[in-house]
Amino acid sequence: MSDKLIIFDTTLRDGEQSPGASMTRDEKLRIARQLERLRVDVIEAGFAASSNGDFEAVQTIANAIKDSTICSLSRANDRDIARAAEALKGANSGRIHTFIATSPLHMEKKLRMTPDQVFEQAKQSVRFARNLVGDIEFSPEDGYRSDMDFLCRVLEAVIAEGATTINVPDTVGYAVPELYGNFIKTLRERIPNSDKAIWSVHCHNDLGMAVANSLAGVKIGGARQVECTINGLGERAGNCSLEEVVMAVKTRRDYFGLDVGIDASHIVAASRMVSQTTGFVVQPNKAVVGANAFAHASGIHQDGVLKARDTYEIMRAEDVGWTTNKIVLGKLSGRNAFKQRLQDLGVVLESETEINNAFAKFKELADRKSEIFDEDILALVSDESVTAEKEQFGFVSMSQHSETGERPQASVVFTVAGKEMHGQSDGNGPVDASLKAIEAIVKSGAEMVLYSVNAISGSTESQGEVTVRLQNSGRVVNGVGSDPDIVVASAKAYLSALNKLQSKADRVAAQG
Repeated sequence: MSDKLIIFDTTLRDGEQSPGASMTRDEKLRIARQLERLRVDVIEAGFAASSNGDFEAVQTIANAIKDSTICSLSRANDRDIARAAEALKGANSGRIHTFIATSPLHMEKKLRMTPDQVFEQAKQSVRFARNLVGDIEFSPEDGYRSDMDFLCRVLEAVIAEGATTINVPDTVGYAVPELYGNFIKTLRERIPNSDKAIWSVHCHNDLGMAVANSLAGVKIGGARQVECTINGLGERAGNCSLEEVVMAVKTRRDYFGLDVGIDASHIVAASRMVSQTTGFVVQPNKAVVGANAFAHASGIHQDGVLKARDTYEIMRAEDVGWTTNKIVLGKLSGRNAFKQRLQDLGVVLESETEINNAFAKFKELADRKSEIFDEDILALVSDESVTAEKEQFGFVSMSQHSETGERPQASVVFTVAGKEMHGQSDGNGPVDASLKAIEAIVKSGAEMVLYSVNAISGSTESQGEVTVRLQNSGRVVNGVGSDPDIVVASAKAYLSALNKLQSKADRVAAQG
């Protein structure tokens, strides 16, 4: 077996299936470029057959990314597979990932197919895909809850048809580490041609064991690919976390005996980018990328770390991209310093116009805020990437009045298809009044299912980052806005969500 562990990132596909986490093509491309800087081996860019938007996203990423293999998911049918192959034509290295459910429950209730029908379709889909692309991955959906004898039969057949990677998903997060590791081991021992494919694990976090299960699949089962996402993003309780798997294998190489090609110094930048793009805030105590991951409050711990870092730290913060000096720029900083800091943070803006617009926003923020942190810069760039797109709604200005004993009032000026509109309303608080002022004009009828505020950095001067999740006619979208004024940030977030809501991109749920 190889001593290299392949990192397969599915943030842009499985991660995007989180309610409200859907991304635009440009947002996906920005994250894909960050994953390439991270040296991810395989980037699952989307599900090309699910919509024209996803097809274009996979195609754009395949054409732009040169150092990572680009993968598209497809169901086990000719139409999906052909669409995936078409989207991957421009890739330096392309992979089709095809799947079909193999558990008795899924075959009977979801597919309404017999085991023999599933067996034949799995074989035929891999055979068809192999004639289009050389690198084929096959996943038996709900593999962990499948009958062992039937699963062995299916996987032996698809390897014979040319599948080069076999991925065994714990689709519903039911596994426990020892049992899952032995499950993979048994499959590899029982299938005669198992040595002809790379074995992969894909674990969900419903019981909080996705990382542990994945690592057991590697250590006990002999898997040499882990499917994971930045920040553990994904539907329900999420997926196996890339940063946790990578740093576990790097930190405990004495135990795992494996190498990973990931440049860990870009992990924190990738985490921030995904968080700010999707609006899914990283919890402070999250391993590796949480704000408190390298913080020490206990006096005993602080004393130990000051004397010798390894008394209480098993990793160095700077190795995963945390900077020791977070205050980087101020109002006297120039354009070159700003541009250099963008490069240090792993942010690439495509044109001088984008850089100039972001720098103008930086100077405007610096006049209002004495210290500019990395998080502030990333939020500015995130805003710039959104406003650079054609949008239906755009924030212009607002005023609001709030006084104890009086009902708050707000007036918001914003654009609708380039035309300036003025909305006014009262509300239970200034935020409520502001959002009602927008809704009074827009009349979207959307239901707000989440409103959350996160301080971008750690002072009362901090920018507030607001996430608004709206639901309408079965669609769920997130909008994110940032500003030192939390009411302004809220209005920006609401308009951002409305922009996504009016986009009619279709999505087809898929699971690997």
